[in-house]
Amino acid sequence: MAQKGVQLDQEAFSCPICLDLLKDPVTTTCGHSYCMKCIKSHWDGEDEKRIHSCPQCRQTFTPRPVLKKNTMLAALVEELKKTGLQAAPADHCYAGPEDVACDVCTGRKLKALKSCLVCLVSYCEKHLQPHHDVAPLKKHKLVEPSKKLQENICSRHDEVMKIFCRTDQQCICYLCSVDEHKGHDTVPAAAERTERQRELEVSRLNIQQRIQDREKDVKELQQEVEAINGSADKAVEDSEKIFTELIRLMEKRRSDVKQQVRSQQETEVSRVKDLQEKLEQEITELKRKDAELEQLSHTEDHNQFLHNYPSLSPLSQSTDSSSIKIRPLRDFEDVTAAVSELRDKLQDVLRDQRTNISLTDTEVHVSLSGPEPEPKTRAEFLKYSRELTLDPNTAHTHLLLSEGNRKVTRMKQPQFYSSHPDRFTNWAQVLTTESLTGRCYWEVEWRGGGVHVAVAYKNISRAGDSHECLFGFNDKSWRFDCFPNSYFFYYNSVRTRVSGPRSYKFGVYLDHSAGILSFYSVSETMTLLHRVQTTFTQPLYAGLQIYYRETSAELCKVK
Repeated sequence: MAQKGVQLDQEAFSCPICLDLLKDPVTTTCGHSYCMKCIKSHWDGEDEKRIHSCPQCRQTFTPRPVLKKNTMLAALVEELKKTGLQAAPADHCYAGPEDVACDVCTGRKLKALKSCLVCLVSYCEKHLQPHHDVAPLKKHKLVEPSKKLQENICSRHDEVMKIFCRTDQQCICYLCSVDEHKGHDTVPAAAERTERQRELEVSRLNIQQRIQDREKDVKELQQEVEAINGSADKAVEDSEKIFTELIRLMEKRRSDVKQQVRSQQETEVSRVKDLQEKLEQEITELKRKDAELEQLSHTEDHNQFLHNYPSLSPLSQSTDSSSIKIRPLRDFEDVTAAVSELRDKLQDVLRDQRTNISLTDTEVHVSLSGPEPEPKTRAEFLKYSRELTLDPNTAHTHLLLSEGNRKVTRMKQPQFYSSHPDRFTNWAQVLTTESLTGRCYWEVEWRGGGVHVAVAYKNISRAGDSHECLFGFNDKSWRFDCFPNSYFFYYNSVRTRVSGPRSYKFGVYLDHSAGILSFYSVSETMTLLHRVQTTFTQPLYAGLQIYYRETSAELCKVK
């Protein structure tokens, strides 16, 4: 509460003009006090009117009052100074370099609280008060402090610009409307603002709807990511189990084959060794018998030879040669062949497209529903450039094609063209030979009164003067009008006024699948003039319409 009292004291001893502590205070007959210097300067400015007034209550004085120092008030101010208090506003209330200053304050200026679009003056809180108290001033339009108030003044006539010229797309004053803008389409700036505000609100609604759609898309994509990750994790887990089972089965089959081979090996080796043992015994017996026979053969006594010969033991039965026949190792070779055949069959199964383990057929395609970002620089646009030529079979008879059918000029005399069902019979229009799909970019340079740059479906009507044949006046074509001082866009007979820098070269960008058609002013930078977001159901053809005679347009060879 004490602080509040100090603040009131400070305000009570401040000069209403300079807002600082009173210096040599004087009091007028109406009871208001000012610095001697401040009120004298104020009245000096009113000397020519010969009527002097109080800056606060506006009471007038005739003649000019003689001012005398208010000694009591001066003593109080000096006492206030001794307390160390300052009546001037805190530093943060003064206008800095980045602030809007009060236009009324003298000396060090305070920050402006509001700017008046009628007075074209910015006011601090104190000097704004009349706009709250005086009835006529209450009707003034107050806005947030602005440094650009002078931009509302016509530089030519020094008048407030309250009119908008739709023809030239600029604000003008009432003198401009009867001078260089005479005959133009003009409306009050407030009315144009109201219309643009409605367009702005529609744009905002569209943007907000797109934001909601994109947020929904993002949520769906996040769910898709989670589903993909879950499905992939499960596929990996299941495939690991299956492959582990396959490996276990292969290991078991390998073990079985090995066991069978070793068992067969043991059986065959045992059989062969038994035969081998019998043969070795037979060999031993035969050698012994051979030795006896050899000894007997060397006996010289004939009687002894004949006596001993019958006593020799007979030979045992010889082993059947069929039982010791060497068998080929076909059994083991058959095992190898069987395993090789199993390997080949398994490889064939793995190679077979019907059983090939691949993500080709189940590839996850994730794409946003919105279009791909448009190029920004001319170099980026030129990546999609198309070399286009005009189709003579579509050209109106008053259109002359030249420069390899890239340039068209409106002529006074008809040109000789053979009859063709694709020709425009009434409107001075021509289409390109090449159709346009995907992402395309081309440039048009023109000279003369004006040119209409268009795209159209091939099935647009050609014969007659109905709107079904005219670019931009049906649902089969889109048209951008280029004039020296204005631009317009047409679709289905609806005209849209377009603002932008003057230019004689335009770039057209088409993203057919995304439904985007954009028109750019081409200079050192690319300036977007108008963009269309729609759905194209057929291939498009670039088109040109030449309305004025001796006007030409050329499809540029872009580099």
